[in-house]
Amino acid sequence: MAGESVYKYYEPAVSPESVDSEDGYWFVFCSTRLLIRPNECTVPCLRSLAELGISPVRTQYLGTLQGKTCYSAEVSPDTVDPEGMSFTELRSLYSVLNEDIFLLAGRAVQIVKWDQTHQYCGRCGHQTETLQGERAKKCPSCGFVSYPRLSPAVITAVFRENKILLSHNAAFVGDMHSLIAGFVEPGETLEECAAREILEEVGIRVNNVKYFSSQPWPFPNSLMIGFTADYESGEIAVDGNEITDAGWYSVDSLPELPSKMSIARKMIDWFIQSNPGGV
Repeated sequence: MAGESVYKYYEPAVSPESVDSEDGYWFVFCSTRLLIRPNECTVPCLRSLAELGISPVRTQYLGTLQGKTCYSAEVSPDTVDPEGMSFTELRSLYSVLNEDIFLLAGRAVQIVKWDQTHQYCGRCGHQTETLQGERAKKCPSCGFVSYPRLSPAVITAVFRENKILLSHNAAFVGDMHSLIAGFVEPGETLEECAAREILEEVGIRVNNVKYFSSQPWPFPNSLMIGFTADYESGEIAVDGNEITDAGWYSVDSLPELPSKMSIARKMIDWFIQSNPGGV
């Protein structure tokens, strides 16, 4: 179900063991736009951003990928594209960058945003300090420690005989249909979240909720956790607010589907492969 993990080649770290004189990968973000070399379909590999004439606001050490050091960096909004390079929206780079580079870019942008938004303590407002040896910020005034936070979200493929439940979210462009998804609430298990979201958004009950796979989703800081489930009871009744349309679809009658970069599409493709004959 899942591809080979990037962690087979990547070793995360908070600080380098020694000063590295070799070129390394730089994941440079201007807001959510990543600096890439379009002709080479990759990020810059440099010893320092000074080589590009760029002065970063902040930088973070990420570890090593196949022995090469990796850094993330935040630059000011008025930073001009260096010659031969381009700041490009990360979402659009899924099929452009090497998969490992894209996955690390997703990690990088979340760390950049966390670093950017935790310069001051959320409890007392005092300026924070970066802790040594771990990815954390500590307030020297009240002692509050902040770590990068993820927002877990559940996405579920619901099956009824040989059909799959697909819905159109009001935020979707065009006629694209996808799976029901939603954020986990405090005190809720992942399975309970899956059942609740489906009942709230399309009015049906499910059972046999089973884990499928997961996917980091850095837009902005989610972890998408995929499940499958079987239809139990009820008739489709969309909430009319978040979901505007939903229905049961067989392999030979599928609507417009989400991008292949998403776990939703991976789950739908798995359904298609499991039902090659259609209905």
